[in-house]
Amino acid sequence: MRFIRSLLVAAAVVLPVQPAAAQGNSTTMSAELQSVKTALSKYSDPLMAVRDGYFSTLACVDFPKGAKEGSITYPPGAMGVHFLNPANIGPTLDPAKPQVLIYEPVGDKLVLAAAEWFMPEQVAGGKAPAIFGQTLYGPMDGHEPILPAALRHYDLHVWLWKPNPAGMFVSTNKTVKCSPKATYTIAYDEMAMYHKH
Repeated sequence: MRFIRSLLVAAAVVLPVQPAAAQGNSTTMSAELQSVKTALSKYSDPLMAVRDGYFSTLACVDFPKGAKEGSITYPPGAMGVHFLNPANIGPTLDPAKPQVLIYEPVGDKLVLAAAEWFMPEQVAGGKAPAIFGQTLYGPMDGHEPILPAALRHYDLHVWLWKPNPAGMFVSTNKTVKCSPKATYTIAYDEMAMYHKH
């Protein structure tokens, strides 16, 4: 049964891939993405995410001035707090099992904003993976201190719950806010891999 499910998921993932330049311009949500959003909405409660194996990285990731890392450009904006599920990491991307959930700190709550599909370079088989008709960005170094720099990977942020003016698949979102006074806000910029506010 698991093999059949894997085949069905693989069939759903094989979609035409848009060129990288077009990735940030998608503003409409396909039926597949709407279905994924509905299925993952249970994680609007971060405790449900923890119960299902997601671990908070604590830090609110921010790119207040934007940054460029190799071929990847991060427009000014933030990502938020990443919750990582190591059990979902592997050579296949499953629409129902993102490796990362992203929350925006709002007051004393964490509000679900996006999901991220993530694959280490070493398991990608020498080719950038794709999902939802999008090629994942990368490969890129891990973002210290959240991930070790040696963990080169591909990733794709999908802003399912928080609209992103720059596009649904752009890594940063200028409407997401990390408090500069918060102990665990990590701001990346052009000059340094990271620095704390």
